[in-house]
Amino acid sequence: MISKIISQQSGIAINQVNPVINLLNEGATIPFIARYRKEQTGSLDEVAVSTIQNEYKKLQDLIKRKESILKSIEEQGELTDRLRTTIGKCWDDKKLEDLYLPFKRKTQTKAAKARKAGYEGLAKIIMAQKSHNVREQAERFGKAEDAIEGAQHIIAEWVSENPAVRNIIRNIFSRKGMLHARMVKDMEKKGEKFKDYFDSNEYLNKMPSHRLLAVLRGEAEGVLKVKVDVEFEEVMDRIGRYYIKKDSDAVPYLEAAIHDALKRLILPSIRNEVLKDAKEKADEEAIRVFTRNAAELLLSPPLGAKRILGIDPGFRTGCKVVCLDDSGNLLYHTTVYPHPPQNQITKAEEMIVKLAHKYKIQAIAIGDGTAGRETYQWLRKTTLNENTEIFLINEDGASIYSASELAREEFPDKDITVRGAVSIARRLMDPLAELVKIDPKSIGVGQYQHDVNQKKLKESLTETVEFCVNKVGINVNTASKHLLSYVSGLGPTLAGNIIEYRTTKGRINSIESLKEVPRLGEKAFEQCAGFLRVKKGLNPLDNTGVHPEVYGLVHRMAHDLGKTTEQLVANDEILQTIDLTKYITPETGLPTLNDIIKELSKPGLDPRSKATPREFTAGLERIDDLSNGQIVQGVVTNLTKFGAFLDIGIKESALLHISQIADRFISDPAEELSINQEVKVKVLEVDISRKRISVTRKGM
Repeated sequence: MISKIISQQSGIAINQVNPVINLLNEGATIPFIARYRKEQTGSLDEVAVSTIQNEYKKLQDLIKRKESILKSIEEQGELTDRLRTTIGKCWDDKKLEDLYLPFKRKTQTKAAKARKAGYEGLAKIIMAQKSHNVREQAERFGKAEDAIEGAQHIIAEWVSENPAVRNIIRNIFSRKGMLHARMVKDMEKKGEKFKDYFDSNEYLNKMPSHRLLAVLRGEAEGVLKVKVDVEFEEVMDRIGRYYIKKDSDAVPYLEAAIHDALKRLILPSIRNEVLKDAKEKADEEAIRVFTRNAAELLLSPPLGAKRILGIDPGFRTGCKVVCLDDSGNLLYHTTVYPHPPQNQITKAEEMIVKLAHKYKIQAIAIGDGTAGRETYQWLRKTTLNENTEIFLINEDGASIYSASELAREEFPDKDITVRGAVSIARRLMDPLAELVKIDPKSIGVGQYQHDVNQKKLKESLTETVEFCVNKVGINVNTASKHLLSYVSGLGPTLAGNIIEYRTTKGRINSIESLKEVPRLGEKAFEQCAGFLRVKKGLNPLDNTGVHPEVYGLVHRMAHDLGKTTEQLVANDEILQTIDLTKYITPETGLPTLNDIIKELSKPGLDPRSKATPREFTAGLERIDDLSNGQIVQGVVTNLTKFGAFLDIGIKESALLHISQIADRFISDPAEELSINQEVKVKVLEVDISRKRISVTRKGM
């Protein structure tokens, strides 16, 4: 049943869902399933496998909730066979809670007091709508006014606990729910950034996620009052028609009870529920944007093993300069002061040129934060070797890393600014290896990431980092503990054990020898082995993404051709002669066989391209240099649902609104753009006072 529900909700075939669930229950990871179990899953990718995992978790949680509800109702002595069956067949969390609502332990409600006073009989008479004189009937229960009021409280509770009624109202809200935002009195100046929402009304089902999150942030900051509502008359009419069956003396009393149920019990609850659901959907969208951007940043092109001069720029405190060897080790550090107030331009230039020559520097990495643009523009004018490339590096999170325990362990006697400069330089060498050391939330490529559900954000980001690490493949002899911890099947403990093994035993010469690492058992080995690389090891297959479980198959391929395994690796001419159909088995089909040939063709291949310096418009140094209609070169640094932010070579970012991205309609900027993509744009508007730049790609 669970597989069927997941298939219906995800659109993934049930014969693909079942094996994924089985593999997950066996302890397999998403990267492993997607990469090495294609025959079982029908070649589902990481996104599809993750979708199945998430839906499976939700349904498991729902099953636990059902068990808790059944136990509670049974303890109250109210559980009937029919109710047990109804709950068993319910797979909607809201409908499940509706079924449980009448049995929830309540405080002393108005309805409970009315029942205690003996008015339930009158409530049933009114609901039956057969009496032609309700007041006369009410007098049998005591004072007529009190009896009628009590009966109406009981009816109001019945109405509010009716699952069908609640579902009708939910449907009205889903179609016509309007979000109203109003400014809190005297908050106009303080809440200026929310002025677009000071008096706004918008259908909730058409409201973009970023606008909803902005409104809710305004509410959280005490600037806005927010309410979701529908036309009360429509709801009253619809529920009235549900209950009122005939013309009788009871109708006015029943209508009053329904009115009370809606105003006092149902609508406040449904409003909260609807807004909560909308927030969850907006969170999911924002998390999708953030994780997609984070993945693109994590997979940014590396420069590779080069000698780097890194600079953490600053004005008054100077620019911290570090020199690293091609393994990322710190060789030297100093501080130069090319900017105000010191303006030691000549002295700073001489120092940079001297260091570049002494340490045979091949590239310079400059943090793009405070003084970053100014440092970049200054260095472009210095007399450096023409082969020395200069890169502006996204330094988001560098300060967090520099103050971390990890940075203190590596550089205990160094200032945090020196550590920050080292991190900036290493980001150029290998962005992925360096960025995994910080909390992905600190990378800063998204929208409202601090407003969304933090637990879900952390889970999604962790999954994203794992995807990136396993996509690239990790050198087991050089990777840090942080990097290894994201490898499929490992985690912090086993990653630490590998580091300890490396330290005590020396270089790891084969993937097979990982079985000697303490606590790294058969399952962990199965999950991690295909994603780890041993360069120049005992077995050439260990530097490929071929899983050890099929090494025997590769050896057989080589034997059948009269070759050694070594002769197969990186030899396209021989590889193209292999008839893969000869090696198909129930466990190993063409998807895996094709992957094997691809890996053998290019051992140790990094799927990332090589880093190249950003190219900006010559002569553009400040926002004042811009003019409407000017064509400028930029690089995408952030994608949101409403557009993209571009680095155009100056301090201020340019906004490329979604409506200006393409000559056709697009619903998501990611249809046309990606992080680090170079684009040519035309300036639409420059607002110097507000430091805002609007650009377009239309007609470009």
